[in-house]
Amino acid sequence: MSDKLARAASTHPSNIAEGVGYIGDMRLLCVGRHRFLSEHLGRFFEKLDVETIPCVGMVEAAELVHRFEPHAIVCDYDLLAMFSLAGWESDSVLSQIPIIAVSLTRHPGEAHLLDVNGLAGFLYLPTLDIDDARRVLAAVQQKRGGVSAPPTVLQWPGTTPVARAR
Repeated sequence: MSDKLARAASTHPSNIAEGVGYIGDMRLLCVGRHRFLSEHLGRFFEKLDVETIPCVGMVEAAELVHRFEPHAIVCDYDLLAMFSLAGWESDSVLSQIPIIAVSLTRHPGEAHLLDVNGLAGFLYLPTLDIDDARRVLAAVQQKRGGVSAPPTVLQWPGTTPVARAR
């Protein structure tokens, strides 16, 4: 095991809060071009009570995905732009992990359609707020089948027009 992997395993205790909102029990792999950015992404998403694992580069990310089985990958957009995801698409494990791009320079509206294909979400880091991040994570987890209806949602009391028509 590399020193980076050993450090990731030993320095990232679970910080998951049980049943927090819609995104409890979620693990994110935060991938940056350098350690400072990956740790910054981790600190931001930890505010949402999700477990985060920082790493540098796509090669280390691929290794950590197999080891830690994250629910999603939060990745520096510029790093994704320099890396071909063709190898990820052919891997049975990597291809199942949603990727959320986070950009320091490009607003979501400036992303080209070809850039957005294959991404589960796109966030602009300089103006990113907690609610936007929470919505993207909830959507990613829901897409993977990890979200159930909140307990405040009640069943309709009685028959619906569709049920009466049957």
